[in-house]
Amino acid sequence: MTKIQRFEDIEAWKIARELAGDTYRLTSTGKFARDFPLRDQVRRASVSILSNIAEGFERSGNKEFIQFLALAKGSAGELRAQMYVALDQQYVNNEEFGTIIKKATDVSRMLSGLMRYLQSSTMHGTKYK
Repeated sequence: MTKIQRFEDIEAWKIARELAGDTYRLTSTGKFARDFPLRDQVRRASVSILSNIAEGFERSGNKEFIQFLALAKGSAGELRAQMYVALDQQYVNNEEFGTIIKKATDVSRMLSGLMRYLQSSTMHGTKYK
């Protein structure tokens, strides 16, 4: 595994950043842009993913980091659920829906793997110096 020195080095964070950009672009036009509650909730969920990865990384040690990764994973699930509402309301087409769902699912899988790794790691403490 590549040494991670900053949260920006975490692959799941990089994809979550792309996902947030995608959701902002997608929610900025058409009917989606005018459904303020759903638009804002989708944006908050997408931003929550990368924010919780970053915040957890900046905390002290594995236990807190894992808790924040679990929150990020939950936000990825929330985003997926909200995208079904957007699809049902015809705010997005199948391709747009699929792109967001795939990235959110990929991030979720990566977070699960990182959580498993951290739970089994013998390294503890503040960022393993």
